[in-house]
Amino acid sequence: MAGHGRGSTAAALCAALCLALLAGCGADPVPDTAADDVRRLLDRRARAVLDGDEQAYDRTERPGRGVPDLFDRVEDVPLESWDYRLTDLDRSGGEATARAELHYRLKGYDRAPLTAERALTLRRRDGRWYVTAERPAKKSGEQLWDQGRVGADRGRHSLVLGVGQSAAELRAHRDLAERAVPLVRDAWRQKWPGRIVVLVPRTLDGMAGLLGAPASGYRGIAAVTTGETGGSGRAPADRIILNPEAYGVLGDFGKRVVLTHEATHVATRAHTSAATPLWLSEGFADWVGYRGTGRTPAQAAPELRRAVQRGDLPGALPEDDAFGFDGDAEWLAGAYESSWLACRMIAEQWGERRLADFYRAVGAHKKRAGAVEGALRDVLDTTPADFTARWRTYLRAELG
Repeated sequence: MAGHGRGSTAAALCAALCLALLAGCGADPVPDTAADDVRRLLDRRARAVLDGDEQAYDRTERPGRGVPDLFDRVEDVPLESWDYRLTDLDRSGGEATARAELHYRLKGYDRAPLTAERALTLRRRDGRWYVTAERPAKKSGEQLWDQGRVGADRGRHSLVLGVGQSAAELRAHRDLAERAVPLVRDAWRQKWPGRIVVLVPRTLDGMAGLLGAPASGYRGIAAVTTGETGGSGRAPADRIILNPEAYGVLGDFGKRVVLTHEATHVATRAHTSAATPLWLSEGFADWVGYRGTGRTPAQAAPELRRAVQRGDLPGALPEDDAFGFDGDAEWLAGAYESSWLACRMIAEQWGERRLADFYRAVGAHKKRAGAVEGALRDVLDTTPADFTARWRTYLRAELG
């Protein structure tokens, strides 16, 4: 009887030990639910932003002193969707850092959500996780709301979003954008949404932050257009980003040309591919920008005119590297001017419809090699040598 009692006691102790250790005697470890908890937190945060529910948003965070309030910054932005997808979580006790993809879409303008990489810091308190900060992930560009409260002005064809801009300034940007879109539609008859989104940061550094690049590369550049090239049709959106310093010193005429140029890039995006040389994409956008303005080559191409008059006639159309923003300003201006005049020549000597056909034919090629040569042959019935000779003669006649 005594031996049997000791065996039962030993079995009971073993069972108790197994329950205490959980991992022992074949039991599974307690799962860490932090990732699922954080996903639910980000879902609530996204829903609060999208619904404009400030109280629900406040329940998702414990901001530190001086931490910007994301909710206030995006309050005026017309959002169709806003969704976080957790991609990484690094937890240490009651604190964690997370990396997430933010997928958002502007109502009436974006064909699909855009993706922004975000970094979040989190803290666990009273059994719940809270966001203490949200910022762009490392090596990821900023979003406009990272730079301050975003103001918005929406027109029939355009949406202008700005930081540090008065209502009057936003309205002035919108008025110019509204004029640009019909000008592009009249010159480019292909199907495109006919709407543009213009971002106006406070400073040049803000522009560079949106592009994720050094500010030095965009000094003197009035605007750039971001977006996916190619004819996939899957590109969610383009953004025209203004440099408030360079754009701001332009008169109304210059601003109109710049916005029409950039809107042309938006319109032609589906027909612009790796096969399209920059002289064609930039020259065509300038041609649309100047079309109907009455501006002569002597007025609109001063750098190239000086070169031609001193006998420095270009021997060939500019290569892509001539369009680098960090190069010589006069060289860059000459590249744009000579490209514009090449497209202007096509429009005058072959017709505007043929110019658009030529643009599409070049972009339809799968690779750069042979794209221009094939389009010159098939659309303009000429050769590269003949086209170049005609272009050089045209430069002499217009600028000499």
